[in-house]
Amino acid sequence: MAGGKIKREKLHRGGGGGAAAASNPHFQGGIPFHKSKGQHILKNPLLVDSIIQKSGIKSTDVILEIGPGTGNLTKKLLEAGKSVIAVELDPRMVLELQRRFQGTPYSSRLKVIQGDVLKCDLPYFDICVANIPYQISSPLTFKLLSHRPLFRCAVIMFQREFAMRLVAQPGDTLYCRLSVNTQLLARVNHLLKVGRNNFRPPPKVDSSVVRIEPRKPLPPVNFKEWDGLVRICFNRKNKTLGSLFRQKTVLSLLEKNYKTLQALQLTSDGFSDDKEITMCVSALGDTLGDLSMNADEGKDDDDEDMEMDDGETKGSDFKDKVLSVLKLGGFEEKRASKLSQADFMHLLSLFNKAGIHFFLITRTF
Repeated sequence: MAGGKIKREKLHRGGGGGAAAASNPHFQGGIPFHKSKGQHILKNPLLVDSIIQKSGIKSTDVILEIGPGTGNLTKKLLEAGKSVIAVELDPRMVLELQRRFQGTPYSSRLKVIQGDVLKCDLPYFDICVANIPYQISSPLTFKLLSHRPLFRCAVIMFQREFAMRLVAQPGDTLYCRLSVNTQLLARVNHLLKVGRNNFRPPPKVDSSVVRIEPRKPLPPVNFKEWDGLVRICFNRKNKTLGSLFRQKTVLSLLEKNYKTLQALQLTSDGFSDDKEITMCVSALGDTLGDLSMNADEGKDDDDEDMEMDDGETKGSDFKDKVLSVLKLGGFEEKRASKLSQADFMHLLSLFNKAGIHFFLITRTF
């Protein structure tokens, strides 16, 4: 409800709207819900209470809610915190929220922003609690993590498989670039599983509530460098790194990058200000489509891949330089699917010490 486009509903005057509501179970207060737009309203009050309790809201908290819908969760948030900022795209839902709380003690503590949360400049908030449209899960996660000043935590309802990717650990089937990038920036914990029948209308899949706590301070890594390395490593997460870094395409990109940096005498130093950090953190979510993300990661190693090294790259000095880094750290026979955050940090450090950098890597991967 907070992202994507909403089509205006044309309801007939007189008894038409009521008749539609009576014949369609996906209505609340006469408002039809669009499943294609991610509009699934929480209808179980016990579940709403559980989410509030697990959020750890303080009475002084400014709370950000994304996609409030008709306000079932909003009411409980207003009871628990100081104020609520609700971002809602659908003008029908905005009117419903305003009607619901108009003339109540909560009206002065509720601010409704009508717009696409992915395009809005978010104000200050202490905590985010939301049941979001699942199609914006990935870009929204990294938009929140790029927000400054950092918030205390976010408690968000995700599609279950996406949630399990967020919390996946090295060796897990769902461990992927999303897992690595998110856990670089935040501590992520699975709070509870939510069945599809807790929503109106029910989605086709189960959901999960996840707690995301931004790391303070952020790890001492250049995020552009990190992203370039991780993209290469997870291009085929079950291949050995020795095999990946022997590929002609990878070697060609790295060597071009290496020569460019040497010519320009650039380094991968830290960031100059919060604005640059925000841009780079947000970019970590680029091309991470929610459940279509990293679709190639599950492919067998026998699948057609980027062209392997041939006569042009065999014996090249740069190829030897790259492989020597892998051998030095004991990474040649290791696979991205089994590497921890510390492993990736160490590998990036070894490459950088050898003068090999990743922050000009294109979006090939």
